[in-house]
Amino acid sequence: MDERRSNQELIGRAGVDDVDAILAITNTDTASEFHDVGADVDTRFTWNYERARPKLGKLYEKAKVTQWNANDLPWETEVDQEAVVMANAAASAASGLVPATDLTGTPFEHWGDKEWVEFGVESQNWTLSQFLHGEQGALVCTARIVETVPWIDAKYYAATQVMDEARHVEVFSRYLDEKLTGHYPINAHLRMLLDDIIADSRWDMTYLGMQIMVEGLALAAFGFISQMTTEPLLKALLKNVMADEARHVAFGVLSLQEFYAQLTAAEIRERQEFAFEAAVRMRDRFLQQEVWERMGVDVKRAVEVLLKTPERDIFQSMLFSKIVPNCRKLGLLDAADGWLRQRFTELGVIQFEHWEDTAAELAVA
Repeated sequence: MDERRSNQELIGRAGVDDVDAILAITNTDTASEFHDVGADVDTRFTWNYERARPKLGKLYEKAKVTQWNANDLPWETEVDQEAVVMANAAASAASGLVPATDLTGTPFEHWGDKEWVEFGVESQNWTLSQFLHGEQGALVCTARIVETVPWIDAKYYAATQVMDEARHVEVFSRYLDEKLTGHYPINAHLRMLLDDIIADSRWDMTYLGMQIMVEGLALAAFGFISQMTTEPLLKALLKNVMADEARHVAFGVLSLQEFYAQLTAAEIRERQEFAFEAAVRMRDRFLQQEVWERMGVDVKRAVEVLLKTPERDIFQSMLFSKIVPNCRKLGLLDAADGWLRQRFTELGVIQFEHWEDTAAELAVA
């Protein structure tokens, strides 16, 4: 493999912070009800039913006894979105309703509470919509893992995750429909990443893309939002979803640890590059360009302001607090002379490398 592959080849642009290139990626078929992704995938049966992987077995037992019913959540809770935005801002020690940065000369210079509350409402609609779309991606990918992974223990556990993901799609869809005030289509960067994961025929790439990268980021994002929100139904919903997600990420770590020990240096480099590309795609999607478009704000100028706010720096870096230690656990950080370590350093997230990995957190490592 050519070790000199450029950012242009990996992520389609020379600089990871090139705002123009990031915003140039948009969805052009948002009115379509369906989205098809072609893939040439072999279904793998195994006739070896021996339970030879006790850590996966332990995770499977956890999954069986911790299933929950979406109908048991307190759906009777009234949700006033504007009141929630104001309460969240008042409860936050890091920020109030208005970002703590100089807005002179920006599109927000003359914004008052009315505009910032409207942004808070639209931001919540957008965020929960992207969670919903990502959970459907996880549903599809985990069904793929059941089909392709060669080990019976992994097929058993992946089957429980399919049920988990169906439940996650259900709760986010219901929350959006019953409690919020609008849906957003899937963000173009998220869709691009999901397309790449689904189109790759190798079962371990499905694991890496979904279980480690997408689910790892989701686990961190859910935790961050759960701490920030004052809304009790969303807090209860996220608590249940996070318990499932922690098992899902641990499933990826345990499975890939064994498999990666068998790969060549060139094959590991491919996984490093895929992890880097996924990290950039996921970071790009949180710029919320669709929200600014809906609110009639100049998207590029809004994003440039957003990237300078201290709140965004904290949130963006925290999103990788699960991904980086799990990549270290898999040996991806320091393989190939530390190529991925360097990339994560450039993204400003390497400080999380020694945080506890997810399998260790669940005591199944």
